[in-house]
Amino acid sequence: MAIEPPFFEKYKAILQSSANEKEKPSTVEGFEELELPLIDLSHLNLGPLERQECIEKMGQAAIEWGFFQIVNHAVPDELLNRLKQEQIKVFQQPFDKKSENNFLNLSVQSYRWGNPLATSLRNLSWSEALHISLKDISKMDEYNKLTSTIEEYAEKANFLAQRLAEYLAQNLGIKANYFQENCSPSSSSLRMNRYPPCPYPSMMFGIIPHTDTDFLTIVSQDQVGGLQLKRNGRWVSVKPNPKALVVNIGDFYQALSNGVYKSITHRVIANQETERYSAAYFYCPTYETVIESCSKPSLYKKFSFKEYREQIQKDVKATGDKVGLSRFLL
Repeated sequence: MAIEPPFFEKYKAILQSSANEKEKPSTVEGFEELELPLIDLSHLNLGPLERQECIEKMGQAAIEWGFFQIVNHAVPDELLNRLKQEQIKVFQQPFDKKSENNFLNLSVQSYRWGNPLATSLRNLSWSEALHISLKDISKMDEYNKLTSTIEEYAEKANFLAQRLAEYLAQNLGIKANYFQENCSPSSSSLRMNRYPPCPYPSMMFGIIPHTDTDFLTIVSQDQVGGLQLKRNGRWVSVKPNPKALVVNIGDFYQALSNGVYKSITHRVIANQETERYSAAYFYCPTYETVIESCSKPSLYKKFSFKEYREQIQKDVKATGDKVGLSRFLL
């Protein structure tokens, strides 16, 4: 049975319309490839000067890039490799099974593909994903190896995300226990992504441009490449690093930092020949947590995670776009 989502059937009109166009301007070709700032977390365990320098380097990357990569992060390679192998097994299952409402005993719409609101190739995501709220992991007990791998990875990723969030907070005067008080392991989520080979790689995206909603995202990706971010008004490609995890600032941390740290628009380009895998851990607060700028005058009015999510849903339904933090500017 076919494992691929039915992109051609679902988006037949969009694909035919694009094929009939006389001119097909490229959306994703010819971008400069850059390396993200590299943070060696082992320096946090050296002397006080090396530790402070490491924290400052992290903060500077969050200010200037909104992204950085980390090595010596204490997430074992064996675990990351096991997560990818389990991820491959999930996505290699027949599409009819993946698209069932109770797939893996998870919530409806945990398995996602394409973009239901797409009107052209430029806002169609040629990818599939399994989005797992960590509070739902216990429902997956019949899939022991996958469940145990996700549980182990989530524990490591949550500890790492909390550490990184706290180090970044030191530069802002945010109280040390802010994230312990407002984030729990069950409030975060894990999204496993697969990007199938795409017949129109210069015309569409693996994932359309967006920012992340959370405080921090930790991404494990393979070496196929495809991640791009908006830097100084232009798109640049991120060079994959086989030894590093990628970290990026989300909307909540930009609001919490009063705009000091940047939640940067990013996307994934499609690949014509090779499939790509990644796994993103979203470090989130509880729904009731109120996000308020850490300094005055505030750029943003305070809001809860719940209010932010509801606004996103309204905007996506009305405009097809998330809109995001600009809705909460004062």
